Amino acid sequence: MKSKLGKKSKCRFDRANLKKIPAEARAVVAALRAAGKKAYFVGGGVRDLLAGLKAVDFDVATDARPEEVRGLFRRTAPTGIKHGTVTVLGSRGNYEVTTFRRDGKYGDARHPDDVTYARTVEEDLSRRDFTFNALAYDPVDDKLIDLFGGVDDFKRGVVRAVGAAVERFSEDGLRPLRAVRLAARFEFEIEAETLNAIPKVLERVRMVAAERVRDEFMKMQAAAPKPSYGVDLMRETGLLDLYIPELLEGYGVTQNEFHAYDVYTHSLYSCDAAPAEKPLVRLAALLHDVGKPRTRVVRDGRVTFYNHQAVSRRMARHILDRLRFSKKERDHVLHLIYYHMFGYTPSWTDAAVRRLIRKVGRENIADLFDLRIADWFGNGTNYGFPGYLRALERRINEAIAREEAFTEKDLALDGRDVMAALEIPPGPKVGEALSYLLERVLEDQSLNDRERLLGLLREKFGPGAGGE
Repeated sequence: MKSKLGKKSKCRFDRANLKKIPAEARAVVAALRAAGKKAYFVGGGVRDLLAGLKAVDFDVATDARPEEVRGLFRRTAPTGIKHGTVTVLGSRGNYEVTTFRRDGKYGDARHPDDVTYARTVEEDLSRRDFTFNALAYDPVDDKLIDLFGGVDDFKRGVVRAVGAAVERFSEDGLRPLRAVRLAARFEFEIEAETLNAIPKVLERVRMVAAERVRDEFMKMQAAAPKPSYGVDLMRETGLLDLYIPELLEGYGVTQNEFHAYDVYTHSLYSCDAAPAEKPLVRLAALLHDVGKPRTRVVRDGRVTFYNHQAVSRRMARHILDRLRFSKKERDHVLHLIYYHMFGYTPSWTDAAVRRLIRKVGRENIADLFDLRIADWFGNGTNYGFPGYLRALERRINEAIAREEAFTEKDLALDGRDVMAALEIPPGPKVGEALSYLLERVLEDQSLNDRERLLGLLREKFGPGAGGE
């Protein structure tokens, strides 16, 4: 697949948008200026406002020293005092205020070993990552500082490093991933020198903590219109081989007649088709077929991937653990991957629908459907919403609306009732009895009545019963 989009920015830069900076944020700069200090809004917040996008962070750069900043504001936190940053705590938000600085060597490829305070904002901007992030705005004098052509780069749709790209990336090993993430978010091209620098600094990238890599990767899943663009940039530059080499196994691996793309491309397009507001579902879509290359078999000219969902789940577990996802996030993604191959036909009984709900979990149904639809659109041969999923969705919603029983918790009795009825202590026998009752109720919901369930218990497990 081609990763270079080279699009011009869809955003319309307008300096008037800078007037939208919240009053509380402006007050931080105003207080510094009133104290005789220089102060500017800097970074991505300025960029996003200029472009007419929603800005979240309003970071401030100043020549005031940290102790001076803390003396000017009633509520502050020394969040990055070692590197000159004090957070001013407001009622509507928090604002990072950082003293102008020049960075020393980056021993850990993430943070400077030492910083030297600078006198001017120009010195401070020269250490930043990309040209459209190296912008500063003085709201008091309505002055925009753009030393490196960041506004023009953004208008042209270009991600460009400030100064020498290899030097910028060697300072902070996360910057190559940030370049990819920003290119994907805005659908921009990475300028040639900046792109070519990434393979040269992979050893520095390797030093970055897995948690930071994970966060950058998931920001891309949440913000990019097409994460596939960023993932393929990672492949081209060697970043993907560092963190998710398993995806590369699918590159060029052809599938059966139901797929227009190889495994790798199908995975990327499935990721694109998943909802942006559900980044974990996008991640599941990216990894749902990662096990296909290891299960590929050709028999009589037909390609099969038997049990690939189980292999994909096992491989995805290693990937998610490598990137330090939480257990809750990991287990949710793995659950979706394992069950994404569920089958359905109109001949299913209501009991079969209830068993699917039980197996998948009512709370996971919506995400599983989103994954299945993304898989459908990602194969390149399907169009329109899959009719069979629409029919299954209707039946599931009807079953839920009827408040049918899907789990042991939905039964008309509980473990204490089982112990009392069978005169047994807590133990595996209680769970076995509840599972038996649920199976009967899944088949026939009319059995979910306390007295009828007690009768089934005694019949199955009581004295002289076959189950005793």
